Amino acid sequence: MHVTVIIDRPLGSVHPRHRDMVYPVNYGYVPGVMGGDGEEQDVYVLGVDHPLEQFVGRLIAVIHRRDDVEDKWVAAPEGMYFTKDDVLAKVHFQEQYFDGWIEMLAQEKSSVQS
Repeated sequence: MHVTVIIDRPLGSVHPRHRDMVYPVNYGYVPGVMGGDGEEQDVYVLGVDHPLEQFVGRLIAVIHRRDDVEDKWVAAPEGMYFTKDDVLAKVHFQEQYFDGWIEMLAQEKSSVQS
């Protein structure tokens, strides 16, 4: 599944409420798709090493939070492959505060490694 993500917290930006949290990945939302919190669906974007304003790529994983009302999606560029451990390492900066698990979605394993 491909998604278009509007980036509202680009790589290197600071969390608006937690000033000590700097985003090591691009983070945004899918316009028009509502998440469990009543706001648009949040997405971590992996595999891009510079700040973005918008991103179009593949949905590769869903992070299910047991102690929160919303799941987080994970997207990556076409042709990039990430393992569950890769995803966990890249989103740990924020997901360490939640009790969750990662559901990996089908990826083409012959693709370029991250």
